[in-house]
Amino acid sequence: MARKTSKPAAAKPCPSCLGTGEVSRTVRVGRKGRPVGHQTGFCLNCLGSGQISADD
Repeated sequence: MARKTSKPAAAKPCPSCLGTGEVSRTVRVGRKGRPVGHQTGFCLNCLGSGQISADD
C-alpha cells in the first residue's frame, strides 16, 4: 500500500489586500490636502503575493 503524503499547510489570504496583492491609497495634494485620486501599490504585509504564510 502506498503512503499518503500530507498536504502542505494552506496559506491564508492577506487581510490587508484581501488576496489581491495590491492596496490603494488616496493621493492628497495642496495645502489643505484635498484628495484627487488613488494610487495603487503592492501590499507590504504579504509583499504582493496575496497570501500570508500559515505560521503567521
